[in-house]
Amino acid sequence: MTPPLRYAMVGGGTDAFIGGVHRLAAALDGRAVLTAGALSSTPQRSLDSAKTLGLDPDRSYESYQQLIERETARPETERVDFVSIVTPNHLHHPVAKACLEAGLHVVCDKPFTMTSAEATELRNLAAQRNLVCAVTYNYTGYPLVREMRSLIESGDMGPIRKVYAEYHQGWLATPLENTGMKQASWRADPERAGIAGALGDIGTHAENLVSFVTGLEIESLCADLTSFVPGRALDDDASVLLRFKGGAKGTLTCSQVCVGEENGLTLRVYGETGALIWRQENPNVLQQTFLDGDRRLITRGGDRSPSATSATRLPPGHPEGFIEAFANIYRGVCDAIEAKRAGRADAHNLTPTAVDGERGVRFVERCVQSARKGASWVRWSD
Repeated sequence: MTPPLRYAMVGGGTDAFIGGVHRLAAALDGRAVLTAGALSSTPQRSLDSAKTLGLDPDRSYESYQQLIERETARPETERVDFVSIVTPNHLHHPVAKACLEAGLHVVCDKPFTMTSAEATELRNLAAQRNLVCAVTYNYTGYPLVREMRSLIESGDMGPIRKVYAEYHQGWLATPLENTGMKQASWRADPERAGIAGALGDIGTHAENLVSFVTGLEIESLCADLTSFVPGRALDDDASVLLRFKGGAKGTLTCSQVCVGEENGLTLRVYGETGALIWRQENPNVLQQTFLDGDRRLITRGGDRSPSATSATRLPPGHPEGFIEAFANIYRGVCDAIEAKRAGRADAHNLTPTAVDGERGVRFVERCVQSARKGASWVRWSD
């Protein structure tokens, strides 16, 4: 057993939902331990959060700049191995760039950056420095999502004809951003969230899931973005038509104003001879349908593909969910870092990288471009 990797967190203080999720996920397999942090953009709040989390005062920092400077001044055997970035969107690029330039591996929340140019810069920087730069598209960590990918790769469904990706929530059906709620306020602010609202927040998850599972590449798209809540600057609902290379077609919808919906992420893939359906709110069941009308329910665990089996911790019948899937991303990050240090290839690692993050940002840009042209078709390569 190798000792756990040390990591630092930027953002994600004790009042931030996603910071707690990252910490639980990173700790689940004992592969990484939180060692340092700059947990808030406000210096005193950063130190207060670090104290609450039990961090060493000597490794509790007032800013990410201070964290990077002091951690990289330590001997290599003592400094953090990677930095987890869980800030609002506008800080992803500057923090990730500073970490990569300092030689630190990076785990970044999505959307990766504010622009595709920034994403390309980070992707190139990570490649030049031979550093891991992962993006937490955590839904790819579910065992049956990986089983879905494996079944499609096997060719049993024949060529893919149609894909439906849906991600529907209802928590922003009212103007929560005007109440001072932190999670709503930054997501509705173009300065901190970027050029898209629901599309960037959850639509990028749906796009990534389509790409991860099917391997299809977008050729062109047509997007309609709407802000249903009066006065909201960014979209809270999006509908996107997709044309893929090779002839397959797709529909992607995402919304945060669907009253009653909680976290309704669904992926349906239809081929010439079969179909697959997976729902995140029932993640331990995958439905497979055949041309003759027969159906089978594939449950998590048991004799599955290697990628699904390796992502599974519990025997069949014991539910696994969101934290376990998220933990698979962190386990993949640790595997990738250790492989780089040992000079080993890591071809079977399914952890989303800067390449996936860059594609997600480009997806947002193309959708906004289409919407601004009155929902016109735009080519991916434009």
